[in-house]
Amino acid sequence: MLKRTIEISRQAAHLTTRHKQLQLKREGEIVGSVPCEDLALVLVDHPGTTYTHNALIALLDANAALVICGKDHLPKGVLFPLSEHLEIVWRIDEQTSASKPMQKRLWKQLIQAKIRAQAANLTAGSVPHKKLLNYAKEVKADDTTNREAVAARLYWSSWLVNCETPDSVDHFRRDRDGDAPNNFLNYGYAILRAAIARSLVSAGLLPAIGIHHRNRSNAFCLADDLIEPLRPLVDARARELYFAGHTDLDQESKQVLLDLLTETVTTGDQSGPLMVAINRMTNSLVQCYQGKRKDLEIPVPCISADTEACGS
Repeated sequence: MLKRTIEISRQAAHLTTRHKQLQLKREGEIVGSVPCEDLALVLVDHPGTTYTHNALIALLDANAALVICGKDHLPKGVLFPLSEHLEIVWRIDEQTSASKPMQKRLWKQLIQAKIRAQAANLTAGSVPHKKLLNYAKEVKADDTTNREAVAARLYWSSWLVNCETPDSVDHFRRDRDGDAPNNFLNYGYAILRAAIARSLVSAGLLPAIGIHHRNRSNAFCLADDLIEPLRPLVDARARELYFAGHTDLDQESKQVLLDLLTETVTTGDQSGPLMVAINRMTNSLVQCYQGKRKDLEIPVPCISADTEACGS
């Protein structure tokens, strides 16, 4: 079953529960009700929202993540359950015992997939597209030659070329504090990061123990590793919004980015929603830690320069 994501942003609401249903109330009246077990993520972007303790417990019991946004409308924090996975101690031991060669091999796979996904966002057959595919082939274990950074410079300089009018180039600089469409990228990445962190905890892994990223003050190093090949999915939606004339992170643009979690992608020989594919990627990581497989199952877009349409 595909779990749902809901957003509270236009009006303040009071979240409570009754008979395992998350209820949204305004002025004492119920305006919405969803079974807690159907929820994967609840995003709150209104400062007047209130919660009962039981509502928070019900969300945690249902393995749902609660994402809280700040004044800039970007996620500031995530509440998700401490894993009750039956094998959590073994999983953590396997994770922390992962060998350096394994970690270097997995990082190579993630970066190769990221560069290929970036190439898929560019015009097929163009010079930047061909160069990115070559860069992906050149990635070494642990990306010691830093193909990721080389590819990023080329990718972002080509990213805002409108495929329909390729002569119109808008020079773009990726900057978290920059103008649109940077705001769309920030928001989309944050949502995706929260979804990945939720999946990791559900699998009994520690999000703070990364494959490549290491930072004492970062509780989501592993999520920051796994998000890399999925960032271009956000990029594609952010660019669509920008080309459609959107510059503000308003209700419509946020919903488009939030809906990314239900976008159909391919993982191995299967296709389905991104939220489900993230769980498959996480489970493949667990199997790598256990020595049962060597390669990650990394989601890719259903339609790109390098993949066929889903279901074809």
